[in-house]
Formats: sequence, structure tokens, C-alpha cells
Amino acid sequence: LRLPYFWDEAGYYIPAARDLSQGFLIPHSTPSNAHPPLVLAWLALCWKGFGQSPLVTRSAMLALAAFSLLGVFQLAAAVSNYRVATATTLLTALYPVFFAQSSLALVDLPAAGFTFWALKAYTERRSLQEALWFGIAALAKETAIVVPLALCVWQLLATRVAVKKIWPRIERFGIGNRSSLLALIVPVVPLTVWYAYHYARTGFVFGNPEFFAYNVQATLHPLRILLALLLRIWQTIGYPNLYVLTGAALLAMKFPAIEDSEGRRPRIELFFQASFLAVAALYVVVLSVLGGAVLARYMLPVVPLVVLVCVSTVWRRLRPWHVIIAIVALAFVGALFVNPPYGFSPEDNLAYGDYVRLHKRAEAWLETKYPHARVLTAWPASDELSRPYLGYVDEPVPVVRIDDFTAEQLLSAADAKVHFDVALVFSTKYQAPRSLFDRWHRWQEWKTRYFGYHIDLTPEVAASILGGTLVFVERRRGQWVGVIELPKIEEAQNNL
Repeated sequence: LRLPYFWDEAGYYIPAARDLSQGFLIPHSTPSNAHPPLVLAWLALCWKGFGQSPLVTRSAMLALAAFSLLGVFQLAAAVSNYRVATATTLLTALYPVFFAQSSLALVDLPAAGFTFWALKAYTERRSLQEALWFGIAALAKETAIVVPLALCVWQLLATRVAVKKIWPRIERFGIGNRSSLLALIVPVVPLTVWYAYHYARTGFVFGNPEFFAYNVQATLHPLRILLALLLRIWQTIGYPNLYVLTGAALLAMKFPAIEDSEGRRPRIELFFQASFLAVAALYVVVLSVLGGAVLARYMLPVVPLVVLVCVSTVWRRLRPWHVIIAIVALAFVGALFVNPPYGFSPEDNLAYGDYVRLHKRAEAWLETKYPHARVLTAWPASDELSRPYLGYVDEPVPVVRIDDFTAEQLLSAADAKVHFDVALVFSTKYQAPRSLFDRWHRWQEWKTRYFGYHIDLTPEVAASILGGTLVFVERRRGQWVGVIELPKIEEAQNNL
């Protein structure tokens, strides 16, 4: 809970929340990404009451995560029963991406949580609550608006004659009536107001030009969309260790529903299952087209729905369902600590803690050893060194920033006339010791071309290129950090 801020926290959300706490709704200390400000406002409010620190920030985010889990439980109980709801909530809490994100100052998990409350209202046909929660979710993160739009499209399709033949009593769900459709359309209004305000203040609707280019313009190649679609499907049904649960549910489908003292165990109403499928399908498609980084956290509004349906299926058809849920829970806990045999984002399990601790130790050592040095490094370490409030250093350290630690970037820095005394190098991508896909050169080519993949040179090779001495290096579970001392600073110390 006291860890310094990690990656996107340090690069955008914490600086933006600090700006908001000082009265600036549009960030000015970092380029605006046009994300709605609801979660940042929550952080600013907590800081005002309890002080600005990682402990307060992470506790505030945990409160939102707990509220999100309550939404998962309420939704599951509304469409199934308390046993299914309890198991679904437990597995969602242990799901590695949810668990890791629960204390991080990011917006995807809160947006998912508000979405679950909206879906509960949707299943109970409470139009006013539904519109309110969907509007709040969209103000937590703009992509949450995909959920009510997906349900709106589904309702319009469900009123067709062909669907009525499948579900003759579909009218009992209030499908297609004015209030139901209006509740799904109204949440667009507050999001539109936010974007209009953002445009009036900045001249940009969807964030700064670099952000828009990375997340929209650069993602529209057909092959890139197809590859992203496959990754999104994997994140929805298989990653990380989610395939244990979905596989169990597929196996359960081969068995009939269990007959007990209360009769045949009921399924989740097919209409609601179809509604969840519509949400998942549109979410997967939209986030395959938009978004430069194909991060698993973006799928948090969808994965708990998959967990819910799978848990219900296992409970309905397999008598040892408690054992299966326990096995899935153990698989999720294992995935929190054991990294997969391929590249992944450290924020998807507890590997992000390894990153933070490595950087904290290296940057504290650097600050002590070279208090007035000018440091060559890449983002986000450049922000970690220059912004003490992120929790890594006590005083700002001057930095020279490069994009990454590829051979091209390091050679360019070595040849440039820009002055720097020390280099802080680190792994910007997690690289599995033996990746399952290392021998598939075409996949490596596609990752490089469409998803910004690159290979960071090791600290030893980086020191050789820069002509310096590696004076500090630490490695942990596929991540590393190193400090390289340049000859001129060593000679200056000797002269003193």
C-alpha cells in the first residue's frame, strides 16, 4: 500500500489528479488524454481529507474496488442465486488482473464497477438507476459507454420477429419500450458534455494529438485489428489462467442440469446471457479497433460477466462444483505470483511490485551516489526522477530522455552532444526467459510493427555502447534495472 506509483499512474493519472486537486479540471502538468475526471476527482477529494501519499491513494482505490465487488455480487445474485454470487465475487476478487488493479490509481476498474451496478439495474428494469450508473461509469472512463450502446443495439435486435419466435415472452423484460431505450442512450449526454468542455478549453476533443494518433489513427490497419481481436478474445476467455474456469464450464455443458430437492437447478435467464454476450462482443470489437496498447485491464467490464456465466454453468451441472471453484481460485492465486511463459504487462499480476521496488532501490542509490548528476533514461523513469511526489526520490533529478533502450536509441545517445553523467537503464518490456513464441519470427515482426514491441539491450551491452561502467544492477523475475557511470564523472570524482 505504500509502494511508489507505477507506470501510467506516474505518467498521467497522479499528475492529473494533483492538477485537479489544485483546481484545474484539465491537466496542465501532463498532456491531457481527455479521460473524464470522475476517478481523479475522487482521489483529489481523498487527498484533501487525509493527505497526499501512496497509502491514501491506494486505500482510496481499494474502496472503489470493494464497491465494484459489491456490484459484482449484487448483479450475480439478481440473475442467479447467492451461492453463484458468492463464488463469482470470490473469483473476480482473485482474478489476477482485478487483484493487481484494485490498488492502482487507474480508471478501468472503477469504470467496470459502476458498470456492474448499472447492469444490476438493467436486469431489474430500474431505468432511472440504470441511466445514472451508466452515466457515472462513462465519466469514470469513456469506453464504458460501449456497454449501454451494446445493450441498446441488442434490444433493438431482440424486438425483431425472429427473436420473438425464440423467446415468445420477451416482452416481460420491457425490451424495446421508450423508457428502456432512453435509459441506455441518456448516459451519452454527460460524456458529450465533458468532451465539449475539453474541446472548448484545449481545442482537442479526444486528447492531445499524440494520444489520438497512438490510440486511433495508428490502429486502423486490417491486420493489426485482426491480431488485436485475437488478443482481446484470449484476454476475455483465457488470460491469465481464466481458461481453467472457461474450460470447466465447457466440460460442464456435456452434463445435464442437476436435480435436487428444489427441482432442476435453474440457469441464468437466456435473455440476460444474450445481453452479456452482446456487451462482450461489442466491447471486444471496439477495443480491437481503438487503443494503441492492448492491455488486459481494458477488459475488466467484461471478464466478470464471463466468470458469472461460467460459475453458474458449473454450479448447475456439476455436483463437485465447490472443488472446481477452489481449483480455479488456486489457479488465479498462482497466476498472481508466477509469470506466464510469454511477454505480458507487469500490471496484470504482482510483477508490477517487482518493477516498483527495483526502480525505488536503483533511483535512491543513484540519488545518494550522484546527487547532482544529469541522468540519461527513458519514460517512466524520467518522471520518477524529476517528480519527487511520485515516491522514488527526495529531490528532482535532471534527466535526458530517450524513447527506450534499443541499440538505435543508445547509439544515438552515445553519438549526441547532449551532456549526461549517468544512465539509468531498465527493462521497459517484460521478457520471459523462454517465450513460447520466440521462434515465430513473423509474430515478432507483427508485434514490432503494430504494437510497439522492441528488445531492450541488457545493462552490460548498454554500458558497452555508452562507453561507461555498470556500477549498479539488480534483476528480479524477468525485470532488471542498472546504473551506468560515464568516464567523465568518475574522473571528476578522482580529481576531487
